[in-house]
Amino acid sequence: MSKRDYYEVLGVSRNATEDEIKKAYRKLARQYHPDVNKDDPNAEVKFKEVTEAYEVLSDKEKRSRYDQFGHADPGAGFGGGGAGDFGGFGDIFDMFFGGGGRQRGPRRGADLQYNLQIEFEEAAKGTEKEIEIPRTEECPTCHGSGAKPGTHPDTCSVCRGTGTQEQIINTPLGRMVNRRPCQACGGDGKIIKNPCTQCHGNGSIKVRKRIHVKIPAGVDTGNRIRISGAGETGDKGAPPGDLFVVIYVREHRFFDRDGDDIFCRVPISFVQAALGDEIEVETLDGKVKLRIPEGTQTGTSFRLRGKGMPRINSSYRGDQHVRVIVVTPTDLTEKQRDILRQLGDELGVKPSEQQKTFFEKVKDAAKDALNWD
Repeated sequence: MSKRDYYEVLGVSRNATEDEIKKAYRKLARQYHPDVNKDDPNAEVKFKEVTEAYEVLSDKEKRSRYDQFGHADPGAGFGGGGAGDFGGFGDIFDMFFGGGGRQRGPRRGADLQYNLQIEFEEAAKGTEKEIEIPRTEECPTCHGSGAKPGTHPDTCSVCRGTGTQEQIINTPLGRMVNRRPCQACGGDGKIIKNPCTQCHGNGSIKVRKRIHVKIPAGVDTGNRIRISGAGETGDKGAPPGDLFVVIYVREHRFFDRDGDDIFCRVPISFVQAALGDEIEVETLDGKVKLRIPEGTQTGTSFRLRGKGMPRINSSYRGDQHVRVIVVTPTDLTEKQRDILRQLGDELGVKPSEQQKTFFEKVKDAAKDALNWD
């Protein structure tokens, strides 16, 4: 099945900014994360699809190549293979140009990905986690040779250890040589006559590995942490792959995040708004005092500098933006109603069929302010 266009996957235009791409990914990552959609068998597939699209479009160099070549980017290999892995193309070049053949040789281990969910506060402060991943490791019995202890792999008698087979072809253009991986040894150049009983000749076994992960302060959904050498083991002595831990940050009950800044809403009474007051506001560092000036209107935003999220590997911190919402009182006593009617008279607000009452105006203003821009 052909891959969908990465811009279509994230739902952005081809001239989308980096910020638009990031916001689109964060929204889709929350929507499709497997931990949030445990009953949806397609959620993990969709999450991996949007993550793959973001990894390409968030990287300027990769995005430039993708815009030019699409999914056929030669820098990413043909048919989804690794860079330099041309599959059957090598045989064609060898046939027409008499190349020296390609012994497959030991291959580097595959990279692994682990999706890790953390709390908002953990993203702000940084944390450490122990994760467990299934992976392959070198067989401890044969030490990666694949052969039973006391024995060793034999040189392939068909290819004589080269890992390739030759076929002479006579064509109108002359005699040509076609070289391809040896079918007897699979291109390894070795034959294991007495395979290891633990790994059955593979040289590796499946295990569950516990890995310690350090998560820096300031991470956000979509950030990746690379742990070198923690991926799958390589073929018979080749280096292992890497582990990429993809971060997913839970939404917070009080804070919203946009880059390094965080946002929150705080309710106040219309008495506090009219007369001014000093209130306590929750921050990532604990509660702080915030002065509300006299005559503050609902929806007014105040900035707490340096109270936002830290920037990764930096001493800089974003800001916290506090938007106050004036709350309309309910279940008033008759005395309280009389006081407010007198206040309405003083302010020149007269109830009528054509004009909203003082209470309705305050209520509507509070509703409008709840629509966060």
